[in-house]
Amino acid sequence: MIKTDKIILGIDPGTNIMGYGLIHIKGTKMELVVMGVLRLEKVADPALKLKKIFDRVVSLIDEYKPDELAIEAPFFGKNVQSMLKLGRAQGVAIAGALSRDLTINEYSPKKIKQSITGSGNASKEQVAAMLKTLLNFKETPEFLDATDGLAAAVCHHFQRKPGSAKKAYTGWKAFLADNPDKKG
Repeated sequence: MIKTDKIILGIDPGTNIMGYGLIHIKGTKMELVVMGVLRLEKVADPALKLKKIFDRVVSLIDEYKPDELAIEAPFFGKNVQSMLKLGRAQGVAIAGALSRDLTINEYSPKKIKQSITGSGNASKEQVAAMLKTLLNFKETPEFLDATDGLAAAVCHHFQRKPGSAKKAYTGWKAFLADNPDKKG
């Protein structure tokens, strides 16, 4: 059964700017709780960036008590180093959520854009404009990474039809039980 009163945390992972947004679902109503970014472009140490991502995800969870995490999956690009960095950022964000026993749901950038705008090739600006309409907020944030994080949460809400959910995990044990090859 689908919970009709819940909070969803959406994350657009990044090692320079991580976007996030939280929505509250009350019955059939969807409300914006908060959105923002974690700016890391001035942090030189890659390991410290990952720690800051982990800490921010945990602090968002502790403050807003979301029920689920929706996160944008890394997309395949030509720059392998960029993909590795993005994968690490996503991994520590997921680890932060799992450390607080949240279920994890991953969506491709195309799936998120399709869900919000009807086009998998929509621009960040088009996604932001549609979210402004859906969630009734006026000001576009300085960094569209914030609306990208918010879009992941809204996409997840739109996907939540009985029987349509991707596999979600409530913690490391559950994940490792289904993925024994992932053990170190």
